[in-house]
Amino acid sequence: MNHKGTVMLETNRLRLRRFELDDAEAIFNNWASDEKVAQYLTWKAHENIAVTKKVLSEWGNSYQNKEYYRWGIVVKETNELIGSIGVEGNKENRLICEIGFYIGREYLGKGYVAEALNRIIEFLFTETKCNRIEIVHDVANVNSGKVIRKCNFKFEGILRDRGLSNELELIDLAMYSLLKREWR
Repeated sequence: MNHKGTVMLETNRLRLRRFELDDAEAIFNNWASDEKVAQYLTWKAHENIAVTKKVLSEWGNSYQNKEYYRWGIVVKETNELIGSIGVEGNKENRLICEIGFYIGREYLGKGYVAEALNRIIEFLFTETKCNRIEIVHDVANVNSGKVIRKCNFKFEGILRDRGLSNELELIDLAMYSLLKREWR
């Protein structure tokens, strides 16, 4: 892959940018402290803003690595930071990337995640030369599945007992992929 790192990206309504330490309050208030948002994730809701600041510091240090991809999703019109989208588990030898995302509940159902996801797909296929993008989600999180299918990912199956919930319980994951030759 031709890694570029977390570069600024834009869509019609969104700016996808690196996180900054000043984002702690928005992250904590808009999604990180929300138990409902964390319900289907691997991490628990942040108990206080100190946890958010620690995570932000780790992310900030990781931006030096060109193989690190984590964007804040910002609504251009309001300049509100509403979620995060990142690329994890790059498998260099097979040109595979895995995308993960989350967004504050207040911003669900407005098409923001699909818009951000489509821009990241374009970036990965055209700029980094990724060939296969994967996404998995807890099978109980049906709304994530809807967004993923809306972005033309193909359902590949259920990975039984493949994930761990934030309560450290085994969960089934739904697996989707999109190949570069299928894109557009």
